[in-house]
Amino acid sequence: MAVVSVFQLGTVRYEEACLLQEQVAAARAQGTIGDALLLVQHPAVITVGRGGGWEDILAPAARLRREGIRVLATDRGGRATYHGPGQLVAYPILKLPDNDLYSYLWRLEEVVIRVLHTYGLKAGRSEEHPGVWVNDNKIAAVGLAVRNGVTRHGLALNVAPQMAHFDLLIPCGIADRGATSMARELGRAVDIAEVTDRFVQAFVEVFQCQVMWQEAAALMAFSTPSLPASGEKRGNT
Repeated sequence: MAVVSVFQLGTVRYEEACLLQEQVAAARAQGTIGDALLLVQHPAVITVGRGGGWEDILAPAARLRREGIRVLATDRGGRATYHGPGQLVAYPILKLPDNDLYSYLWRLEEVVIRVLHTYGLKAGRSEEHPGVWVNDNKIAAVGLAVRNGVTRHGLALNVAPQMAHFDLLIPCGIADRGATSMARELGRAVDIAEVTDRFVQAFVEVFQCQVMWQEAAALMAFSTPSLPASGEKRGNT
């Protein structure tokens, strides 16, 4: 059974997380490290993927500056997406054994669906749009990239983000649907640490792997100096 190293990195700026992903993915492609799962939160940012979506940003630049929201281009698939505190963002760095991106996407969505089920939330997929949905509202966005058979980017699960920020853009370019969060659907506060634990357990089930929680310092060989250098180390799951 494959072993995936899990790194809980805390809050990391989006561009620094992208650089770290590139470095870890390059090492994975060369076989110098095994599979990894990076778990982070991001300061408020709107990212625009390879599918475009600059026109989907509704707020003027001055409003975004007042809100403390940056806008960045990224090489993931998809269009404009919001990231911010209160989201669980997962970046699996995995060597795909079969290069089947559709199966990989399905498995990522399945992880989130199982997590939400443990909270009594009925979630599912849309045939037209990637991601995970509760009724007609997206609760988790997915945007992927693969290079040399190794995955980058991943998903963002809305645990308890500032939902007003989603009104500043058309998320993923889908104008006739909205966004939601676990906190909104449950009508109560949600502990993101608990969600993270359940996410990793569901990841183990869906990807049929073992995980080893590692300290963030183990990534320092691949990271920029500004990334966190400490974290909680846990046993196998």
